[in-house]
This record gives sequence, structure tokens and C-alpha cells, in this order.
Amino acid sequence: MTRPLVKPIRPEFSSGPCAKRPDWSLQALTKATVARSHRHKAAKQKLEKIIELTKSILEIPDNYFVGIVPGSDTGAIEMAMWNLLGPRPINMLVWDSFGLDWANDIQSQLKLKDVVISKVDYGLLPDFSKENLQGDIVFNWNGTTAGVCIPNADWINPNRDGITICDATSAAFAMKLDWSKLDVTTFSWQKCLGGEAGHGMLIVSPKAVKRINEYNPDWPIPKLFQLKKNNMFNQEIFSGSTINTPSMICVEDFLDTLNWAKNIGGLSELTFRSENNLNIIKDWVISSNWIDFLSENSNTISSTSICLKLIDPLIINESLELKNNIEKNIIKLLEEEKVAFDIGSYRSAPPGLRIWGGPTVESKDIQLLLPWLDWAYAETLKKLNIN
Repeated sequence: MTRPLVKPIRPEFSSGPCAKRPDWSLQALTKATVARSHRHKAAKQKLEKIIELTKSILEIPDNYFVGIVPGSDTGAIEMAMWNLLGPRPINMLVWDSFGLDWANDIQSQLKLKDVVISKVDYGLLPDFSKENLQGDIVFNWNGTTAGVCIPNADWINPNRDGITICDATSAAFAMKLDWSKLDVTTFSWQKCLGGEAGHGMLIVSPKAVKRINEYNPDWPIPKLFQLKKNNMFNQEIFSGSTINTPSMICVEDFLDTLNWAKNIGGLSELTFRSENNLNIIKDWVISSNWIDFLSENSNTISSTSICLKLIDPLIINESLELKNNIEKNIIKLLEEEKVAFDIGSYRSAPPGLRIWGGPTVESKDIQLLLPWLDWAYAETLKKLNIN
């Protein structure tokens, strides 16, 4: 196959940390309140602005609380589980590796017993119609490592007495979330808007606040996880008073990208950009004989973490080792050419590719990437003498 001539302008297709917004530069950070206390008015106003813009852009209900927490999405989801789980049976829905991590922590760290784990293989979603979801529900809106997302939250009964805890880290700002069904929602700055790592967001509903006020877990809560003050829900966390010291450079960076998101049209434009990236890849996949989506249902394909699997009849029955070598060679070629960085499948997922299609990725770069994928695959087959 002829080597393509034109490369993507930005080769950053990593699924985390993700691409910065278009035209981003270090100039965006010049107004950061560095070397100042994060409790000072100047710094706290920036933290408050992040909360305000996040709530506005994501169209979060007025009576929900939005807070900045340490530890990225992992810190936020663990904080939610440690503070809220225990008084009700738990339905843990698992369709990617991070969901499995949360399931393991519920059982091995919190040691909760009344837990039903519904686990399916990569590429699938549980059959929600057969699940008895009456207690608390913990799930990922989008499986970052599996490329599978829920198309909606219609399967959640809003009138049941349990709460939902949703890891939405690769969905928020790229997919419309149904807040009427979500009691605790988490994400990190480094995903859909391309912020910097280490900071997470925790969004809680009035129902979740009620659980926090009324429930005291049996285990000690580390300081970084504490959502109570004087035995009541600590609203200060959700008004810019963070538990620990945030990086004000990262704060400035996330403020910059939130303002970009607002200025281009908010959530509708962000979701359009991501869905358009997916549609470009869909057209390419339809015409390909060697690649397909990891998701087995066209209605559940993620528009952000776009996961692909190898299906070429030449290799379909070959060993896992060979398929892994094919993936590694493709990744190596693309990196050497400075065409695409970090697009290998997640380490526990089937061999293939994972292309970030979130709203900070330009569709033109996706279009320019695809011929290079075909070229790299053809070159890899030649190198490995597969014909």
C-alpha cells in the first residue's frame, strides 16, 4: 500500500491524558494564581468559576452539588463508594477494567457482603432487563477500556430507594447525561476537555446528600475522602474550598478549556464534535476488511474511547501472541512517523486499537489518521510475513 503523504496536525489520540483543546498553548496559563494560597479570594474565585462553568455546560440541576476533589476520577469514585455504600444492597455493573476495579474495591477493601456483580466481556453490556436493580447501583456510563457506553439511562428506575454512583469520566462533556437518574457522578479533568491529571469532580444529588447525612460507615474515612464536617454534609467542598491543595496551574488550564467549551456552543457542540469523529471512523470501518468495533452493538459504541479489534481472516485464528505483535508493530510505526501516539488497546483488552474521539480532537485529524492505519497494518503484515 502507498505510504500516505499528509499527516494529522496533532497526533495526540491518547485516551488519557487526552488532547488539549484546539489552538492551546502555554499562553493559556499566564493568569494562573501561582505561589498564592488556594484559600485566598483570588484563587478561590477561580475554583468557584470551575464549579459554575461545569454546572452550566453539563446542564446539571440547580439543586445538585459540584465539587473539586483530589485523585482524579479514581479519587472521586472511591470517595463516593467509601462514604455512601453499605446501608443498601449493591448492584455492581461491570463491562470494562475500571468497573472491575471498583467491584474489587467494594469487596476486598470495603468488604461489603450484599453485593451482586454483573460482569460481561469486553464489547458487551449487561442485559439490564434481567437485572434486579433495587438497591444501590455502581456503573460506568462509558467503558474507557472497552469502547462501550450505555445509550441512555432508561433502565434505571428513578423511584427506587437506592442511589446510583456513576463513573462518567470519559462521557462527561461528550455525551448527554441523564441527571434525573444519577445521584453521584464523577469525572476527571484530563479526559473529554483535555485538562491536566490529578483533579477530579464529584457531583451529588439531594438524594445522595441525604444518604451522607444519615449514614455513618463502619470503617474509618481518610481525610482526603471525608465528605462530612461536624457529622453533616460538608458544603464547603462544593463551593471552592477543596480538601487538599490543588495545582493552580491545572486550575487555570481547566478554566481555559471550560471557557473554550462554553464559547463554541456548550454541550451540544461538544457532543456533536465527538459524534462526528465516531461517524468518520464508522465509515472507514465499514469499508475495512481487517478492523471492526470492539462493541458488538452499534447502539453502544463509544464516541470518545473508540476501541477497535482485529478481524482480518488472515489472522483471526492466529495466536494471541501474534495479534499482540501486530498491534505493537502498528503502534511503533505510527509513533515513528509521528502520526499517532498512544493508540494501543488497553492492556487487558483484546488486541487492536483505541482512538480517542473526544471533542478536543479535530475531525480533520481523524480523517488524516485513517489511511495511515491501513498503511501501518499492511506494512506490519509484510514485516511479519503474513500473506
